[in-house]
Amino acid sequence: DILRSTIEDQLIRADLLVTTGGVSVGAYDVVKEALSHVGDEDEAGGGIDFRKIAMQPGKPQGFGSIGRDHTPLLALPGNPVSSYVSFELFVRPAIRTLMGLEDVHRPRTRATLKADKALGSPKGRRQFLRGKYADGEVTPVGGSGSHLIAALAQADALIVVPEDVESVEPGTDLEVVLLG
Repeated sequence: DILRSTIEDQLIRADLLVTTGGVSVGAYDVVKEALSHVGDEDEAGGGIDFRKIAMQPGKPQGFGSIGRDHTPLLALPGNPVSSYVSFELFVRPAIRTLMGLEDVHRPRTRATLKADKALGSPKGRRQFLRGKYADGEVTPVGGSGSHLIAALAQADALIVVPEDVESVEPGTDLEVVLLG
């Protein structure tokens, strides 16, 4: 009830609402339930769609519009790295689009993987690993866990491992999202 009330209070002043956490399945994942009742008096439609996206980190996501004015809402996962990656891929472009900007995405380039060993990636999911980019090479920093925030602080790039790839050997040419 408190979360629902807080969200409804923000609808009168928000151009976009972004939530973090509470979008998965569990006792503390209350965002789905709270959002399912926001703006019920609005018969014109709207609503939030919760999905599991084929990416890591950031699998659980929500998107849609709520309230009388159909305010756009993006519901991000709660783990810090999942939330950050989701922000870069979905929220930042949405904000820049609402601002009327044409260049809404971070720059991307190709880079050679510089690593001591092959990197594993879950089958069927596009993986975004933290990395350091320099001179056409990208080096992974930290592990792949979505709670490992120290590695995120060291990263200036996201290494993109396609969803059809389960192992990436050192020396492989990969797409890289530049964060700096």
